[in-house]
Amino acid sequence: MELCAPTYNLSLVSPTVNGNHARRRRRDWAVVRMAGSPDLAAYEEGQLERPKWAGDTFVSRVVRSLISFKPLYSVLKLGARQVFISTAEKKNIPWRDMTKEILESDVYKELETVENPSIVYPDYYLSPFHAYDEGNLSWLAAAEAEAATMSMLRRAIPDGSLEEANKIMRGNWVKEIEQHHLQYSGNSVIEDILDIGCSVGVSTRYLADRFPSAKVTGLDLSPYFLAVAQFKEKERVARKNPITWIHANGEDTGLPSKSFDLVSFSYVFHECPERAIIGLVQEAFRLLRPGGTIALTDQAPKSKIIQELSPVLFTLLKSTEPFLDEYYLTDLETRLRDAGFINVKAVLTDPRHRTMTATVPHEHEIVYVHKGY
Repeated sequence: MELCAPTYNLSLVSPTVNGNHARRRRRDWAVVRMAGSPDLAAYEEGQLERPKWAGDTFVSRVVRSLISFKPLYSVLKLGARQVFISTAEKKNIPWRDMTKEILESDVYKELETVENPSIVYPDYYLSPFHAYDEGNLSWLAAAEAEAATMSMLRRAIPDGSLEEANKIMRGNWVKEIEQHHLQYSGNSVIEDILDIGCSVGVSTRYLADRFPSAKVTGLDLSPYFLAVAQFKEKERVARKNPITWIHANGEDTGLPSKSFDLVSFSYVFHECPERAIIGLVQEAFRLLRPGGTIALTDQAPKSKIIQELSPVLFTLLKSTEPFLDEYYLTDLETRLRDAGFINVKAVLTDPRHRTMTATVPHEHEIVYVHKGY
């Protein structure tokens, strides 16, 4: 079942400027927020700006205290992993079989072709998360990544088939990208796409399928994830424009400035401290051409479902996501504007996740932003 898109309102237009300047100011500065739609009850926002278990609240402090007790943390981490796997398999996602298939394949041969031995990993990336002591720097994490992604789809869209859930989540996400780019870019054609934090390439392949004429690049800090991404892509029918996989730091990619029309981050920022989020946003701004679009999809602090998670579930969640508090406390709209982006929009594209889009201004738009029109 296809869900219709939510409706939104633009506001904060000064009556003291003429019509053209009013439209520009409205476009450049307004952050688009959900106005609510009776047709999308499942996409309902909660009453808070963020969950009460995030930030410096009493509930959050209690959870942090529990997690900081190492013996209990080990139990929570193991429990979270078992919950993830059992929940997935109850939803007909063959987690263990999918993992075994990857680990018993020839995927290991791909590592030497994608790994950049000169990479210096940032300290935050070496932290344990997702119930893996090595974080994303392990074959097990890479082998389980696609099953985990499928499980996330089923949690967000519990009704219907996995294929239907994927069409809703990914479909709404890409639809928002297309609409934003068409409205603000000045050139509706998307020729070059960079998917930063691409993991094992699920989002990258979806973008390549949706934009078959574009040159698509998937970039990640984990060579293990990229090895799986490349291995799985080789199992598909060859594309006219093959996906390029790059092992690099998304905060300092080494790629040429103004070389992409779209830079995408799918479920990346909740795994990063705020300083890394700022670095990623600034690098995306450098990489995008004037009129280019940045698209961020991740957990929605205003999601009613996320705000109402049970104490057991959010404690398990935070035990595997060390930077979740920083993510929920980060004002992404402001960070995007600080980096130079305009036309910032935030849309709840499924019950748990938001998609944020913004534009790199053209030269004439920079003039208006600086003058405050």
